[in-house]
Amino acid sequence: MTEDITIPLPSLIHRIGGEKAKQAKIIALQYDCELKRVRRSRNWGVIGEAVNIQSFTEQLKAQSDDNFRYLIQKIETALLGHADKLEPLDEKLVRLIKQTPGITLGELIQLTQCTLTEARVARFNVDF
Repeated sequence: MTEDITIPLPSLIHRIGGEKAKQAKIIALQYDCELKRVRRSRNWGVIGEAVNIQSFTEQLKAQSDDNFRYLIQKIETALLGHADKLEPLDEKLVRLIKQTPGITLGELIQLTQCTLTEARVARFNVDF
């Protein structure tokens, strides 16, 4: 159901420095994300589930370090394109049912890649 996304971070070492990149790498691992170089280039990328990457960004903000500003800005900008993956499945199902009351269980399953049981539970919760 959940898939990893990759956010490109060009010239990361040049922008934040080697020590800060190492520190960010350690923080990323705590949130099940991976911050790594793209092959042998100077470009980097962060890979993980959108929700985990968002949590990683929040932790970087909590560090109150100006050197992470570039990294935070790049990640937040890229996450705007993945807003649908930041919403939990049950909230997404409820939103879809409320937007389109006549939506079938099959359509819900196709749109969200959820199970039949999850779709039925969401439909039941919205009805009550």
